[in-house]
Amino acid sequence: MARRAPVVTREQVSEEHKAAYDEVTKIRGQAPVVGPSSVLIYSPEMAVLGNRLSEHIRTHSTLSEKQKRLAALIGARSMDCQYIWVAQAAASRRIGISDALVDALREKTALPDLPPDEAAIVNYALELTSTNHVTQATFDAAVAQLGVRGLAEFTTYMGYFRLMAMCTNAFEVDLPENITEPLLPA
Repeated sequence: MARRAPVVTREQVSEEHKAAYDEVTKIRGQAPVVGPSSVLIYSPEMAVLGNRLSEHIRTHSTLSEKQKRLAALIGARSMDCQYIWVAQAAASRRIGISDALVDALREKTALPDLPPDEAAIVNYALELTSTNHVTQATFDAAVAQLGVRGLAEFTTYMGYFRLMAMCTNAFEVDLPENITEPLLPA
């Protein structure tokens, strides 16, 4: 698959947008020439806001790393986004999310037995992304695990990854090199 629009470099950005480009570069730790940020940078101010949201959730959230990865993983899978999936699946495995869960999400098969804290938020995320709503029981179970603030953060982070997946899919952003994860089934 070929990317649908060229990557924007700093030299191609207008003078009025160089500060925004530089801020995104600082937040990401690299120029926005790969991944979803390489799409958002077409609108530099929007790229800054999107990256600030991601940075805030990464650094100021009440969520554990595992909870953040579950939000990202399910958000990516719900949008069938190969780019985000391969990055998030590998990162999820590294921080202790079971191979069985990652594989079941990838294949959209029955979930393995999960600890109650994971089950509540995985069920919440899958119900929300498949129906765009959640039952009161599913909501209550997720709140019991995360609290209201945590659930708001979890939902927002999952939505952030769905947004990034939409940009990545629409622009057909090239997959990273050296992929270690199986791609999503067609």
